[in-house]
Amino acid sequence: MTTIEGNLQTVRGRVLRACRQAGRDVNEVTLLAVSKTFGPDAVRQAQAAGQRAFGENYVQEGVEKILALRESAAPLPIEWHCIGPVQSNKTRLVASHFDWVQSVDRLKIAERLNEQRPAELAPLQVCLQVNVDGGATKSGVSPAELPALARAVSELPRLRLRGLMCIPEPAADFEAQSAVFLRARALWDELRAGGFEIDTLSMGMSDDLEAAISAGSTLVRVGRSIFGSRQRPVTSAA
Repeated sequence: MTTIEGNLQTVRGRVLRACRQAGRDVNEVTLLAVSKTFGPDAVRQAQAAGQRAFGENYVQEGVEKILALRESAAPLPIEWHCIGPVQSNKTRLVASHFDWVQSVDRLKIAERLNEQRPAELAPLQVCLQVNVDGGATKSGVSPAELPALARAVSELPRLRLRGLMCIPEPAADFEAQSAVFLRARALWDELRAGGFEIDTLSMGMSDDLEAAISAGSTLVRVGRSIFGSRQRPVTSAA
């Protein structure tokens, strides 16, 4: 068993225990393996262990990996998620190569992704990144502006609005983590009550996935606990 395969088993066990503790079906929660700064071989190892969904923060690095793995024999198809900030000059790359983008927080970016999504591909699956902490320097649409952005994005034909994503500041303990995640859950519930057909609430990482699952996360983004500590600096621009 490779280290990555063993780590995946450990993380899947954590997800299972968190779901049981919360009284949830483990099939309600998707594990996204965040492979940023790790090469194609690491992705192949995780893929061989049954992992299908992978997240990349840096667009250029992600596209290079997607192309490298597309050309090689693989045991399972890969679903690629862009989870980092998307700059205007990178929207064509995202629209052409990724299956999901979880970090849309401006209508301008959504419109560019919609215009540049190739017609032969399925609609790009989109989550809106919401700033649940309220920090002025953090990415994410504000809760007050979220409904209007959701409405506008839901009307773009080459995109499919799937839900929300958040990256809160680290919190000290389970209770503090849960309190922040419950804010995102409340926003998600409000959109669903307002008629939006969304099914994804992307929140929780290596250090707080249990609290996120208890609050209703449907997708946890885990990198370090699967692939280990990142050993090299990232040079690719987002």
